[in-house]
Amino acid sequence: MKYIGCDFHPSFQVIAMLDKETGELVERRLLHTEEARSFYQELQGPVVVGIEASGNTHWFESLLARWGHELWIGDAAAIARQEGRKQKHDRRAAALILRLMLENRFPKIWVPTVAERDVRQLLIHRQHLVRMRSRIKNQLQHIALNQGWQKKRKLWSEAGLELLRNLKLEPWTGQRRDTLLAMLAELEQKIRPLDQAVEKEAFACQGARRLQTHPGVGPVISLATVLTMGDVKRFEDSRSWVSYLGLNPSEESSGQRRRLGAISKQGSPFLRYLLVEGASSAAKGDKSLARMYARLKAKKHHGVAKVAVPVSWRCGCTGWRAQRSPIQRSFARRGARVIPWPKLWPSR
Repeated sequence: MKYIGCDFHPSFQVIAMLDKETGELVERRLLHTEEARSFYQELQGPVVVGIEASGNTHWFESLLARWGHELWIGDAAAIARQEGRKQKHDRRAAALILRLMLENRFPKIWVPTVAERDVRQLLIHRQHLVRMRSRIKNQLQHIALNQGWQKKRKLWSEAGLELLRNLKLEPWTGQRRDTLLAMLAELEQKIRPLDQAVEKEAFACQGARRLQTHPGVGPVISLATVLTMGDVKRFEDSRSWVSYLGLNPSEESSGQRRRLGAISKQGSPFLRYLLVEGASSAAKGDKSLARMYARLKAKKHHGVAKVAVPVSWRCGCTGWRAQRSPIQRSFARRGARVIPWPKLWPSR
């Protein structure tokens, strides 16, 4: 059995490998990607590799899976806290990872499968195109307003687009309008098949289908929630889920003084963005959420209301037991149907 602590960098990696059978310890620096490929290909027997969570590691994960080696991915912050000395370099980092693996103290984290990450790319790609489309629409609205036409959503109807095309503008303004209209049409053609693909993926996922039964939850939000959450048993209650999303307040309290700040944002920014948008849409059809937003906006600030509504809405539609969280209890008092959390969808 071989254990390898790996300090991973974009262009190279430093490893500390221990063979449990012979007791041999090897420290080595491997360049990416050919030298690393040949090294791991030649390893025989069971091999476990541990790395810190970082980006640009998909090729490395695929490489280890191809040769049958096991990969552990650990919480980078938790690993760094285990280092007691102030001297830090690549060899010490690799040796620290190896020591934590041998002592069964390696802080492993949940990692989505390759297929799940690929579907995430579909959602992220679609979202980037949608935001580009929104920026183009805002510019076209500005052009129409400068000409005295306030059409709002009606500007994107056939009649509204025809009016926009026929506006008599100055030469450069007209060229800008024509370019933006062409870009808008191109983006619409690119987004349409992505929407269909998202609907297909959401329909194939049981958890996403169940989440869509909640008002305000569509294929995009339901699929993004399932892919971000993974196994629901990882979370004890709604507080853990809200903290995982980064929607919980930051805190700097000491003694008798309790000070809460802005949300921590220590989670997926993509899902937070979707939740705020989805909660805004849900509040338009849910009178209780609308009252909650109006009350917090008047009492606190509209930023506080925009965060509190998604938290309450998300805890409700993910179905935590009402007695586990004050947020969920308040949601249940508003008459929402609460599904027991472990039964929302089976762990995959």
